[in-house]
Amino acid sequence: MNINTKLLRDICVTPGAPGFERPIRNLVLNTLKDIPGKVAVDNMGNVMVQVTGKSSDKKVMIGAHMDEIGFIVTHIDDNGFLRFHTLGGFDPKTLTAQRVIVHGTKDVVGVMGSKPIHVMSAEERNKVAKISDYFIDLGMDKEAVEKVVRIGDPITRDRDLVEMGNCVNCKSIDNRVSVFILLEVLRNLGTPAYDTYGVFTVQEEVGIRGANVAAHQINPDFGIGLDTTIAFDLPGAQAHEKVTKLGEGTAIKIMDASTICDYRMVDFMKKTADENKIKWQPEILTAGGTDTAGIQRMGKNGAISGAISIPTRHLHQVIEMADKSDIQGSINLLKACLESLDGYDWSHK
Repeated sequence: MNINTKLLRDICVTPGAPGFERPIRNLVLNTLKDIPGKVAVDNMGNVMVQVTGKSSDKKVMIGAHMDEIGFIVTHIDDNGFLRFHTLGGFDPKTLTAQRVIVHGTKDVVGVMGSKPIHVMSAEERNKVAKISDYFIDLGMDKEAVEKVVRIGDPITRDRDLVEMGNCVNCKSIDNRVSVFILLEVLRNLGTPAYDTYGVFTVQEEVGIRGANVAAHQINPDFGIGLDTTIAFDLPGAQAHEKVTKLGEGTAIKIMDASTICDYRMVDFMKKTADENKIKWQPEILTAGGTDTAGIQRMGKNGAISGAISIPTRHLHQVIEMADKSDIQGSINLLKACLESLDGYDWSHK
């Protein structure tokens, strides 16, 4: 399976913690120079691309968040070690001895440190690690650190993209893979059924903030969220726990903790996938939410909304993994949906 892994890599490795999306926003804006559509950036930093459809009677909003889970500097101690607060949800056990980048007056590489196991008590060894157990070691004393790092500077993970079998593995697959998908769809989109707004949103990982604002501005009639979802197809997983499986196709969301997708949109997506011979799987995620919630509810009239989800292993860890065939299937399904929305009976029946 061939996808543009170079572009996907660039999108994944570019920093953009919640509230500090400028680097990834600039990359998106630069990529959009070659893609048709009217581009605007709102006060929050959402990037909106408007594409004129066959009809302007209705509006469609697609949301793909640009931000990635990260951290923010809260303290520099007398020895130059940093304390931090999370921006988004982390599994603490995955942070041990991982490299991070502190985005100060210049980028500085650091290491997530904690108490060595050799000096832990028996009780400490059996405890689950907490975020507060960690610090960041920059290899510099306080005076050197304070020349480049300030309280409030963002921190992101330091991992490159590698290909493993038919999969891609990198930090921030959540949700940079959706940024990639939306860019590829906008690049190859024919004339959509209705006026379409592709929105690269901010601050999803801290509460769907950007999507709420964008939906309020656009007031869409239809909404499609783009995000990753759990693929717990791993050793020890019970069949009912898996949510999705890698390589089994793009996922059509039925519900998550923040959204019950409109039954009409779910049915439309399933039929569109089947008609276009796109492999798909259903998704019910009982914990976690996506921009779909904001798109569905924050417009004046509400939106008939659903979501296309990309099965992903190791979510919210230091590395995440998605299958290239599932990524391509997501591109194909979103494109087909946008071009055929006017061929479905959307009345309540």
